[in-house]
Amino acid sequence: MKKVTIYDTTLRDGTQGEGISLSVDDKLKIAIKLDKLGVHYIEGGWPGSNPKDIEFFRRIKDYNLEQARIVAFGSTCRPGSKPEGDPSIKAVLESEVSTAAVFGKTWDFHVTHALKTTLEENVRIISESVKYLKAKGLEIIFDAEHFFDGYKNNPDYALKTIIAAQDAGADLVCLCDTNGGSLPLEIWEIVSEVAEKMQVPVGIHTHNDGELAVANSLVAVRGGAVQVQGTINGLGERCGNANLCSVIPNLVFKMGCECIAEEKLAVLTELSRYVSELANVNPNPHQPYVGNSAFAHKGGIHVSAMLKHPETYEHIQPGKVGNVRRVLVSELSGMSNIVYKAEELKLDIDLNRTNPETKAVLEQIKELEHRGFQFEGAEASFELLLRKAFNGYQEPFILETLRIILEKRENNDIYSEAIIKLRVGDEIVHTAAEGNGPVNALDNALRKALEGFYPQIKEMELADYKVRVLDGNSGTGAQVRVLIETHDRQDSWGTVGVSGNIIEASWQALVDSIAYGLCKQKKKLKEDTK
Repeated sequence: MKKVTIYDTTLRDGTQGEGISLSVDDKLKIAIKLDKLGVHYIEGGWPGSNPKDIEFFRRIKDYNLEQARIVAFGSTCRPGSKPEGDPSIKAVLESEVSTAAVFGKTWDFHVTHALKTTLEENVRIISESVKYLKAKGLEIIFDAEHFFDGYKNNPDYALKTIIAAQDAGADLVCLCDTNGGSLPLEIWEIVSEVAEKMQVPVGIHTHNDGELAVANSLVAVRGGAVQVQGTINGLGERCGNANLCSVIPNLVFKMGCECIAEEKLAVLTELSRYVSELANVNPNPHQPYVGNSAFAHKGGIHVSAMLKHPETYEHIQPGKVGNVRRVLVSELSGMSNIVYKAEELKLDIDLNRTNPETKAVLEQIKELEHRGFQFEGAEASFELLLRKAFNGYQEPFILETLRIILEKRENNDIYSEAIIKLRVGDEIVHTAAEGNGPVNALDNALRKALEGFYPQIKEMELADYKVRVLDGNSGTGAQVRVLIETHDRQDSWGTVGVSGNIIEASWQALVDSIAYGLCKQKKKLKEDTK
């Protein structure tokens, strides 16, 4: 079994992605999570580049990590200078780490056009920088920047640079596809050739500009690399780095590498979403292994087969990476989808494949989705639809009349008022409320009318409100879909409404939101009294 170490650079290379910024506290929290996952190396940053990274290295020393080694990133000394007086080298030493990653140029074009020095001088600064830091007792990883472009252009010189790092004492040489433009076959051939010629281990660091960072990392391991560098969720400059959330499970489950213990990968999905939250980016639902849709099943035939044998449409068990199986309900649904969702939602209704009500619900769902309804993000509306199709469900209230007044006043303020009459049981309630817009006024009036009957409504709060135009060709007369997310102290749920009138669509979603919240609390009370 081949052993492969994981080197995470989310805290350094990942933060170079557009719109990505992590505070020192964020970086510390992520480092702790990475350590618990079992990552072998955590690159904390470039201590010579900014005060934030300096503070990170100072504060991380107060934490007792289980196994991960914290790495400081830095460059070789500048042309014409010695490492002893170089600011970048000095900052690495002052970070007091035991492992340093030093990058140097390996592409002759970069040496002459970007670094603007001679090929011989570049080899000197690589050799002397590595030798100097190694003499200080550090483990040294030499990052061979632009190695694959350099090797394709001038293989003799690219090889000369990394041999210089090796001979100076580097413990590992990491071959970098810095521009992310290499193809898997190229990576495999070059890594295979280089690994045979080196006396120290080689690693791989790929970027995703060709959408091949994960594939390139895996073929590099097949070619001889024993370390993979990457980031959580593939964060990084331009198109990002190799996504460790895909690399790691592929190494463990598909390639059989000794990498990170299988039992620890059960936190991978949680880690992925945790990093997204701290980085303030929306998680990619279609991300392999850890995405919300990675194990989501929609087609009826797929679901029917998957329920008999999950491996028919799942390449691994979702729980191995901490994810869950999801069955979606849509116009593509079959009977299996409906039955599965009813069981998943623990509905106390008689639902089976031969029940005529079940067939009617399936046809109703398909018709509603044809009109623009979408139940994938509105499972509360779907559950209510199921309950209404069977005996025993009672509406918590019924609308008698609704009037909304919009008034544009002299100072350009818009006045909104909703006047509503509802029947709750045998009582009629008639009330009005204002709002900063018609939907807000409608929500306020509905709550005002019902809180006397259902005090628990006070715990329900609107968390999100989205409007989607379904047919832009119809202009202002287009059908719109409103999705509402509501939450209370324990849970959150989504509801949907569709109409050519945005107020009506909002009303549908609002009514379902409150009705579901009341139904949920009633069900919980019933369970608690058992």
